[in-house]
Amino acid sequence: MSSEPTPPVTEREVSAGGVVVRGREVLAIVPVKRSAEGERVLALPKGHFDPGETSLQAAEREVREETGVTVRPLTELGEARYWYTRGGQTIGKSVTFFLFSYAGGDTADHDEEVEEVRWLDFAQARVALTHAAEREIVGRALAFLEEESKDR
Repeated sequence: MSSEPTPPVTEREVSAGGVVVRGREVLAIVPVKRSAEGERVLALPKGHFDPGETSLQAAEREVREETGVTVRPLTELGEARYWYTRGGQTIGKSVTFFLFSYAGGDTADHDEEVEEVRWLDFAQARVALTHAAEREIVGRALAFLEEESKDR
């Protein structure tokens, strides 16, 4: 976490996304778009709502489009909030994330917005994802799955 204050937000975005799990692995993407500094980003799949979509519907669609896989919903993980800079403007972003189990599909079938799709183990995802808010969401997913396994 940076100790620098967040600059004034000039625009807000609302999205939905997913943590897709397969065993002890999490699905991550490398978007074609680079960070403001020109660096590759490692992220969870997410995106904007289409008209009339619920958060869950948008998250499932974005996961399918960005990763090529189909999923089964397990639970809502909550909201991640962060900000980024685009064209000199500070964008506040709020993403509702859902936990999904992998159902099928091929990660090679992702859309043109994504450069690469990769499976990471939970420990790797909790340190490698670019945004701290997304690393926290992966932690929530792991906590949920561990609690579920105790209840069985």
